[in-house]
Amino acid sequence: MFAPPSPRAVELRERLIDFMNVNVYPQEHAYHEEVEANRRAGNAWQPTKVIEALKPKAREAGLWNLFLPQSERAPEGLSNLDYAPLCEIMGRIHWAPEIFNCSAPDTGNMETLERYASEPIKRKWLDPLLRGEIRSAFAMTEPAVASSDATNIQARIQRDGDHYIINGRKWWTSGAGDPRCAVYIFMGKTNPDAGRHEQQSMIVVPADAPGITVLRPLSVFGYDDAPHGHMEVLFENVKVPADNILLGEGRGFEIAQGRLGPGRIHHCMRSIGVAERALEYMCRRLNERIAFGRPISSQSVWHERIAESRCMIDQARLLTLKAAHMMDTVGNKHARTEIAMIKVIAPNVACKVVDWAIQAHGGGGVCQDFPLASMYAHQRTLRLADGPDEVHRNAIAKLELARHISIPGGADAVQMPITRGS
Repeated sequence: MFAPPSPRAVELRERLIDFMNVNVYPQEHAYHEEVEANRRAGNAWQPTKVIEALKPKAREAGLWNLFLPQSERAPEGLSNLDYAPLCEIMGRIHWAPEIFNCSAPDTGNMETLERYASEPIKRKWLDPLLRGEIRSAFAMTEPAVASSDATNIQARIQRDGDHYIINGRKWWTSGAGDPRCAVYIFMGKTNPDAGRHEQQSMIVVPADAPGITVLRPLSVFGYDDAPHGHMEVLFENVKVPADNILLGEGRGFEIAQGRLGPGRIHHCMRSIGVAERALEYMCRRLNERIAFGRPISSQSVWHERIAESRCMIDQARLLTLKAAHMMDTVGNKHARTEIAMIKVIAPNVACKVVDWAIQAHGGGGVCQDFPLASMYAHQRTLRLADGPDEVHRNAIAKLELARHISIPGGADAVQMPITRGS
């Protein structure tokens, strides 16, 4: 169905596993202790020394910018298919991808700038992002409207001579709390009277532009996700050069589809890593704990859950690899069904496996002694981020129905023939 990973990807996978074992897993507690210490000191949003110390080691190991395919600016970049197993390994710890300059929203923003920005914009913003010198944010969702339908977005991008004036309130603007956040990619309406999907545009906005106010961080199940954070941001008469518009007015939906395809599948790759790690925690806990005179792992209910977890994880991984292969070979547009399917499946699988792992740990599963509660919060959020499950299911159904529309004037067959892809 799809090609095996390249020899380079196989070698990088082994190198990444070694790097995680030697440098990342041993620092897990130190990372959380540092974030908590920063929070008690009144500044939870500063970069952590743990991550910053590991970035040069990752670059030295050749584990940097692996996410961006076919870019002269990032020759290290792998195909989506080759990147998938590496992204899965990084995703086992939610803060690990930043070590390799492979974390959201920067990956999606870098891919957007690489595909759609002018050369001057690339030099100013993409190059320092690829070097890891700055970070970025993506401002799309709004609190006042149902942003699962992006045509509802009301923020305005209005032309004023050689500039655009931006007004709007955004939330879930990931990364905007980081003091290194130097640039936003902002989606808003340039022409409310245009066609439904031609009203929106995307524009590059410097984070230090006058009129931008970060109002507050948003918590997820009580987690503020510092130092990364998800912010509510107010844009009031923010003035940026007209050259900062991406592709031109009315191209926002086109860009969004190009940006969100890779972003969605990267989330899914990381979700599979989370599910794998949760299954490992589950099995270890069940083997170690004794209840009613025997290991909990001897109870048949846990045999069912372990088996079901293995089946679900492997199914999700195979569909992710198929979607990645299609993105590489036929493009994001033709892979949209597979991308939508895996965006539904992967977070749901991870949520279920993490939930069972929490149950296996009893009270320990919901406290800070294990990462499971945090893992669940992140995965449950992914059933909303980059489009809720319902929107993706609706898209899948419409695409499937379109495959079976009767040809006008054709005879209706009593029994449909089997077709490729059925």
